[in-house]
Amino acid sequence: MSSSRSPRRGQMLGLLATAFFMTILDGTILLTALPSIKADLGLDDADLQWTVTAYALAFSGLLLFCGRAADLLGRRRVFMAGLVLRVASSLLCGLAWSGEVLIAARALQGVSAAIIAPAALSMVMAGFPEGPERNRALGVWGGVGGVGATAGLLLGGVITDGLGWPWVFLLNVPVGIAVFALAPILLRESRDPGPARAFDTTGALTVTAALALLAYMIITVPEAGWASGRTAGLLLAVAVLVGLFVLVESRSAAPLVPLRILRSPGLVGGNLVILAAGMTVDGMLVTLTAYVQQLRGWSALQFGLAAAVMTVTSVGGALFCQRLVTRSGVRSVAAAGTVLLSAACVLMATAVAGAGSTGVLLVGLLIFGAGMGGAFVCAQIAALTGVAEEESGLAAGLVDTSFAMGTALGVAICSSVALARTQALGGSAPHALIDGYQAAFGAAAVLAVLGSAAVLTLPGRSATRPPARTEDVLR
Repeated sequence: MSSSRSPRRGQMLGLLATAFFMTILDGTILLTALPSIKADLGLDDADLQWTVTAYALAFSGLLLFCGRAADLLGRRRVFMAGLVLRVASSLLCGLAWSGEVLIAARALQGVSAAIIAPAALSMVMAGFPEGPERNRALGVWGGVGGVGATAGLLLGGVITDGLGWPWVFLLNVPVGIAVFALAPILLRESRDPGPARAFDTTGALTVTAALALLAYMIITVPEAGWASGRTAGLLLAVAVLVGLFVLVESRSAAPLVPLRILRSPGLVGGNLVILAAGMTVDGMLVTLTAYVQQLRGWSALQFGLAAAVMTVTSVGGALFCQRLVTRSGVRSVAAAGTVLLSAACVLMATAVAGAGSTGVLLVGLLIFGAGMGGAFVCAQIAALTGVAEEESGLAAGLVDTSFAMGTALGVAICSSVALARTQALGGSAPHALIDGYQAAFGAAAVLAVLGSAAVLTLPGRSATRPPARTEDVLR
């Protein structure tokens, strides 16, 4: 789909951003509804956790596969198939009459999100030429992601209290139907223009199993422990599957992931920054959520309003930084973003000990939002620049996978640090909790520093002028 032939780009971006917004919304809107779901369906804590875990496993494990499938089968076709599954699974979630049905429907929702997200981002890549136009589109994309995450925290409590928990899922139904109806009008089909070729089934199975096992290990590690036999066994299984995947891809005539793509410094560096930034963002958010609810007694609505402060500066940071990239290059702008993330985490760590430090906390969120928007949009621009159109779904799947794995890792690391520090100081005593949350914010700051180190792998300013095709970068 050549950008010169792409009609109504603004409407196209709006439609794809709406679908992306609903995908991000689903990741957070459920959280405030969990107590009501537990009471209504009579779930124990383990089953309740699986309503979150099932979605995360399906989403994380299938992103890479679905991104490549969009390249080969047609991005609009795959996108619309994901919308059908999204509407059906959301309807089933809303009508769920037992915990087992809800968990299964949530897994299907995760599959639909894994289909929609990379297909939508790859159509944005195909619809906007590299350079300022695509950078602006990615700035909007990053802003939509930030708004979706915060809107979920705000809307979840309001909808649950006003309409009941089923409506946090049923909200997807009319929106999904509307997007599906408009897709044939506003979106053009695009796919790998090369000759039809066999699908790499073995590669798809091995990488999906590896990513799903890795996600499961990360999600369960705070409970099992980093040094436990279960964690070590899962990590070994992941390593074996990854090794098998690399072997399969190196010998396949039509690989799912051509290994040459990993020689692109922009793609690799951008994904490393996204991974580190994702770790920082969700590591900070899970720490902040627990802190303000356990020690400050904030309601979910109060927390959502505070998070909205971060969202405003996140959107502003994404839109502002996409302009700076053209002039200054991705490396310097992304570096500034990761430094802001680290500084904000340090500031929030100092706010934990002060009883009257709500203002300091809000300032930290303002700074954090600006850094988050800047880091993510720069990393996305770097990762998606120079990618040939026929591999845009694969590149989008890699970006989405890096973010999904990063967020899961950030939650696991910061939760584990907080728990270990609290237990070392005597459990649930206030001073122990305070020290635990301070340590977790400190861990998030360290993760942001890792992001700053990853920035060094990004190409310099001269490399941001994009070549026409991926092969030009990889030759």
